[in-house]
Amino acid sequence: MLRRSVILSLLAAIALAALAPAPAHAEDYPARTIKILTTSSAGGLSDIFTRVLADRLRARLKQTVIVENRPGGAGNIAIGACAAAKPDGYTFCVVEGDAIFYNQYLTKNLTYDPNHALTPVVNLFSIIQALIVNSDLKVTTVDDLVAVSKARKGTLSYLTASLPLVVYMEHLKKDRGADWVRVPFRGGGEATTAVLSGTTPIALIGIGNVMPHITAGKMTAVALGNNIRTPQLPNVPTLADTGYKGPPSRSWYGLFAPAGTPPAIVDKINAEVRAVAGDKEFQDKFLFSRGLVPALDTPDEFAAEIKAGRATAHQIVKDAGMEAQ
Repeated sequence: MLRRSVILSLLAAIALAALAPAPAHAEDYPARTIKILTTSSAGGLSDIFTRVLADRLRARLKQTVIVENRPGGAGNIAIGACAAAKPDGYTFCVVEGDAIFYNQYLTKNLTYDPNHALTPVVNLFSIIQALIVNSDLKVTTVDDLVAVSKARKGTLSYLTASLPLVVYMEHLKKDRGADWVRVPFRGGGEATTAVLSGTTPIALIGIGNVMPHITAGKMTAVALGNNIRTPQLPNVPTLADTGYKGPPSRSWYGLFAPAGTPPAIVDKINAEVRAVAGDKEFQDKFLFSRGLVPALDTPDEFAAEIKAGRATAHQIVKDAGMEAQ
């Protein structure tokens, strides 16, 4: 009787094992739709890039790749959803570097472990950030802008495309004695509309969102935020050139997977993304022309960069006088 029971138990275990999904292997992956979550609203730089990337990956992988916008919460909504997804290689997310570094110090009650919830796949690109204003303000320099903010005594508002970029605006405020107030927005698309309308006339934002409006004379770039000069705005200084002593913006966007995603799949997607975004024609059309600088490192290199950035993030937030909200 005991022997029969043991045999039945073994047969049941074998049957369950047969029904269980096979472990993911790079050679037979992907077998179904891949989903990429993005922290930006529709029309933002990272949204546009992610959709183009998804189209190219769809052709290379011979599988459907969809993009879902999950804006809001300083990126925490998309990051939380990505972190909670099954680590099987079918969910990824495109996240801003500043959110990876600073959100744990700027946001209370995160739904995920900020240091262990995601696996770095590939650093996609850096964004050249610009401090821009609605041209009706009639300012062309940081000094002009600070003077106007002081004259208006706290009634001049600014926005950033993400919460972490507030760190740099608050550093500038302390550094130069500016008198402006922050208005929250959910992404680059919404931010651009607000500056154009004049409802919030100042922004720190990627130049790819606003170059057409700068060219048209509707916006003015007074400084570049991450100490990277660009031929698109050859006469615009960096903030450091103007005497700003705070940290430079580290605005890159990277592709991440839920922690525990098989390394073979991480390596495969890294290779596929680098093949797409490393193409010169792709870079000229979708990166350089939009004020984006390609990164495209290995997963290990990307992880090392994140580790180094986290080492200084907490002190930068403290120096800006900011607290978790």
